[in-house]
Amino acid sequence: MLSDYCQSNNPMKPREPTSIDPVETLEQLRWLLNSFRMCGIRDLPTVKPESPPATPAQHPAPAPSPEEPGALLQAISRDLTDCVRCRLREGRNKLVFGEGSPRAPLVFVGEGPGFEEDQQGRPFVGRAGRLLDQMIRAMGFKRTEIYICNVVKCRPPKNRTPLPEEIDTCSPFLFRQLDVIQPAMICALGACAAQTLLGAGRTISSLRGKRHLWRGIPLVCTYHPAYLLRNPAQKAATWQDLLQVHRSLRLSERTSRSPS
Repeated sequence: MLSDYCQSNNPMKPREPTSIDPVETLEQLRWLLNSFRMCGIRDLPTVKPESPPATPAQHPAPAPSPEEPGALLQAISRDLTDCVRCRLREGRNKLVFGEGSPRAPLVFVGEGPGFEEDQQGRPFVGRAGRLLDQMIRAMGFKRTEIYICNVVKCRPPKNRTPLPEEIDTCSPFLFRQLDVIQPAMICALGACAAQTLLGAGRTISSLRGKRHLWRGIPLVCTYHPAYLLRNPAQKAATWQDLLQVHRSLRLSERTSRSPS
């Protein structure tokens, strides 16, 4: 459970700033409150800024352009309809393409669908998915604001690791998804996703803790939520990886907002 994060040497405690900076201090406080939530503390009030009153639209919204990310992702999904390109089709109930915002700043990439995902046709909806949802909320995101997908789109038998030929067949569709979304950050969940994206045969423990690039996009590797359910002691390391993702996203936002 996420309460395992709450050790005496709490890994989620933000690092102490080297100088007093009000903005950084407020940001550290927000991370601390999110850490409490991951520990199961739910009664801390949060105040959201009031949204300005909506202005009635003067004209109907234009139809999406075929070149918009959402339309391009739909086109890739159609290419996979009733896919029979590899043996995973034999035991498939539903193909799991991916879901989330087509303009997501952050994309999580996993290995492949499990039983619940195969039943519902959605990524990360089982026990591991619920843990991933906790991580996403702790980072300050809603699930609908980011994008989640897998290396392979059909469930391997008995949730085994996808075979190399299955990865070779399906990974081009993953690459097309990422090329369309062009996120500011990619987080590879587990060895299969990390090795597929980086073309490396190294272990996840040797790949995490470092900043990589996938076609120019920053990429961070961390443990798969299913692995964390079996090895809760690694949640501390995973939280540090998520902090790295968050810091990189903040840097990207600042860079995009700075005047040219």
